[in-house]
Amino acid sequence: MHIDLPLCTFYTPMFFLFCFLFMLDVGKWPVFALLPPEELRLIRQACVFGSAANEALYVTVNDEVFALGTNCSGCLGLGDLQSTIEPRRIDVLCGKKIVSLSYGTGPHVVIATADGEVFAWGHNGYSQLGNGTTNHGLTPALVSTNLLSKRVTEVACGSHHTIALTTDGEVYAWGYNNSGQVGSGSTANQPTPRRVSSCLQNKVVVNIACGQLCSMAVLDNGEIYGWGYNCNGQLGLGNNGNQQTPCRIAALQGVNIVQVRVACGYAHTLALTDEGFVYAWGANSYGQLGTGNKSNQALPTLINTDKERMVEVAACHTSHTSAAKTQSGQVLMWGQCRGQAVASPHLTHFSSTDDVFACFATPAVTWHLLTVDGDDYLTVAQSLKREFDSPEISDLKFLVDGKCIHVHKALLKIRCEHFRALLNETDEESIEIHQFSYLVYRAFLEYLYTDTINLPPEDAIGLLDLATYYRETRLKRLCQETIKRGISEENAITLLSAAVKYEARDLEEFCFKFCVNHLTAVTQTQAFADMDHDLLKNFINKASRYGAFKN
Repeated sequence: MHIDLPLCTFYTPMFFLFCFLFMLDVGKWPVFALLPPEELRLIRQACVFGSAANEALYVTVNDEVFALGTNCSGCLGLGDLQSTIEPRRIDVLCGKKIVSLSYGTGPHVVIATADGEVFAWGHNGYSQLGNGTTNHGLTPALVSTNLLSKRVTEVACGSHHTIALTTDGEVYAWGYNNSGQVGSGSTANQPTPRRVSSCLQNKVVVNIACGQLCSMAVLDNGEIYGWGYNCNGQLGLGNNGNQQTPCRIAALQGVNIVQVRVACGYAHTLALTDEGFVYAWGANSYGQLGTGNKSNQALPTLINTDKERMVEVAACHTSHTSAAKTQSGQVLMWGQCRGQAVASPHLTHFSSTDDVFACFATPAVTWHLLTVDGDDYLTVAQSLKREFDSPEISDLKFLVDGKCIHVHKALLKIRCEHFRALLNETDEESIEIHQFSYLVYRAFLEYLYTDTINLPPEDAIGLLDLATYYRETRLKRLCQETIKRGISEENAITLLSAAVKYEARDLEEFCFKFCVNHLTAVTQTQAFADMDHDLLKNFINKASRYGAFKN
């Protein structure tokens, strides 16, 4: 793959180690799947957007900006409308330090730089680029009207409108305004940035957010103001009337708040207080408010999070998904989660709210600009995960099918009795493995670093064999769960055979019942035709006892 990073071949091993420890984990987003590891290690900021999470921007350690994806409306900022599966550099943004990024559903993209400048590009049918026209922008252009003397620190986009926050605490808005979302007092579209004044005139705003058709602002005294579309109660005002100018959420008056953060979903809003409480209001047809039901709420409602202090809330105007992170690092999610309606906060195994949106939101876009700094704190689990198969500081490698897997002896001794015994008897720096495939053995070693497996059911059979061989009870159980989730009429007999072979009784019973319940389709597969004679005989006998062959 061609990516124009000419300096990367001259970086030192220590530089790559630094990058590896503090790189972004973007592997859960398929749009990055074709980037080789050495290029992924250079990514320090990233954003995935688009109607199918099929467009992405990222910034490298040397402040170069790249884009890839389908390029709808020129949203990649490359100067054309051509899609690209390989990253292409956005020259005009290279060297600019991006401090805030947001996108609309057109899509259009808006960034703020460390110098306080605002650049916008992409879809512009409603003047959401703020340049006074409705022509799509194929390259990033400076948004200058009324902002040249201002320093912008944060930007937020709704579906087709944009708002910006300055260092003075002022809010500017432009673009689509059918519901009053630019706060101008009318419903006429706003072609260039205009200050949102009205009751914000003499107040200092510290945080902004946008839903699809609404805008929110948090003041330095903790007051929250909303304006725009409100038919689902997403402004938290206690009614369903649209607001063409900012209106304070009176229901939060008296709540012990010094400063809050807000996050907007498609038509719902989350607020996090400085005491770690989460309030939610607006649309709730997918349970996105976390109240335990699906009734809309026009007033802020305190969410039950088992009394643990929250430190982050997350939502995105393209989805009905909500997430939050606790002070102890646990991540909760609720709302529309991969098609399911989860009406109460559900504890996940994730370590970041970003993972919720990568794995469960529809579309699976990033809810904010992913950013990692060299001094960012990593948990033990995150550090171990990032060090798996890293050659820089490993002290042992396994050779499987001619490929290397780099690991650490100490961790293997701690995590696996088999390796504790093996490595206490040898000082070898390289061990060859012959009885298992590379895919299976790599998944096993990765499991020791992450406590998770990520394999299709057919490959999980081989890992089940390994788990049985190494007497890894928990891994064996995880393999069985993976196989159960992935069983189908085509692979049912293969999975049943594996369960019998590896004496996984619970899995065997599960596969058998699946085969009986889908008997006609299963018996027409090639796997059934190739079935071992003894297994076939036992299957027919057992199925007949279940009444499978009765008319």
